Amino acid sequence: MRMSPMRMSPTHTARFLRAVSALLLGLAVLFTASPAGAAAPAGGSAASAVRVLRYDASRAAEFRAVMDQAAQVWNADVANVRLVAGTPADFVVLADNGWPRTSVTRLGRGTIWMGREATAEGYYPLRIATHEIGHILGLPDRRTGLCTDLMSGHSAPVSCTNANPSAAERRAVDANFAGSALTAGERTGRLFVDRADAAGDLVPAP
Repeated sequence: MRMSPMRMSPTHTARFLRAVSALLLGLAVLFTASPAGAAAPAGGSAASAVRVLRYDASRAAEFRAVMDQAAQVWNADVANVRLVAGTPADFVVLADNGWPRTSVTRLGRGTIWMGREATAEGYYPLRIATHEIGHILGLPDRRTGLCTDLMSGHSAPVSCTNANPSAAERRAVDANFAGSALTAGERTGRLFVDRADAAGDLVPAP
């Protein structure tokens, strides 16, 4: 026996189309309102932003390569700031025959002098370089005499070759570059010279 195809009346067809339309509209609203489809909060990218500092070591003479190494040490140890070689530079590295020193004009900006006097006395160039960058990143000298403290500088033995910041020093730098702390943590007009005749952290600019 042959069955004839089932046909819907115009009224049933209209009801069916309305039901399908309502279903599709509901699905569209569901996907639009779901967390996966929602836009990320505006503050999300700002909270995770990394401050990039450019440095110019083109006039650092024989210390240019060691400055690049020192930048990589810091990049591996902190999360809120990244050092890259380039211009225009936030800080400049020079070489001279004096003692190593750093002039900080504001947090992340200034001038480093890689003085040959310290390396001539046997101090480790990479430790000197990472120490001086530490000043640019907002760290003062801490003459603890401990080799494990990068900012102990010249107070540690000449034999000290540790070029890595301590956990406390890493935390301090990340705090300096943590969002709203940038402005509050800025220091201006400071010259750091790590030598025996320096009065505290500061000596008059040459």
